[in-house]
Amino acid sequence: MIHLKSVTMQPEKYPTRDHYPFTLPIFHQTRCITFNTPVTLFVGENGTGKSTLLEAIAQACGIHIWRPSEGVRYETNQYEGHLSRYLTIEWARGIVPGSFFGSDIFRHFARILDEWAASDPGQLAYFGGKSLVTQSHGQSFMSFFRSRYQIRGLYLMDEPETALSPQSQLELLDILGKMGEAGHAQFIVATHSPILLACAGATIYSFDHIPAQPVAYRETRHYQIYRDFLIETNTAQ
Repeated sequence: MIHLKSVTMQPEKYPTRDHYPFTLPIFHQTRCITFNTPVTLFVGENGTGKSTLLEAIAQACGIHIWRPSEGVRYETNQYEGHLSRYLTIEWARGIVPGSFFGSDIFRHFARILDEWAASDPGQLAYFGGKSLVTQSHGQSFMSFFRSRYQIRGLYLMDEPETALSPQSQLELLDILGKMGEAGHAQFIVATHSPILLACAGATIYSFDHIPAQPVAYRETRHYQIYRDFLIETNTAQ
């Protein structure tokens, strides 16, 4: 099932062209991202804007991002985090609940969950039944994925392969496929993983192209790099 049909950018309304993220050409030349499959993958080199857009989509959809409080920074960017204000969201059948997963902020959420569970242990039942903090990084990720993604909603994931072994990535790939096919969950995933990019039936948007555009799995630079590396390694041995 598709919950989120499209995201349209409004570059003519951007407040600046001199500050990130509005300096990125991709946000000026990409007008619309459409979602036609239960799983959509964003791929591209670091700095191409895929994670920035993912976070902006979450904010525009009313999905909370569990950030730890930031310390004082020497230099601040007043436009940081403002991209969501210039996105138009088109829902298929109205707003649905959802969550944002980011590997860099997950431990903060896990600690908050532990604090909730101190007064209400039943909270852990929604996330595998035991504290996420007491598990390894990869184990806590998978406990969260197995439990949270059973619930109908829109799920955004920023580089979930971090801390996951290849075997765990295959398990996550299976979760994405099955939950998408079940017809209640929609996933938008920013990733560098050639394993996750192989998700059957998924749409892959390449942010290495301007404007961002759908590409086939074997056309992604990530797939080609891993393929060539394995071929060369096998030949050398």
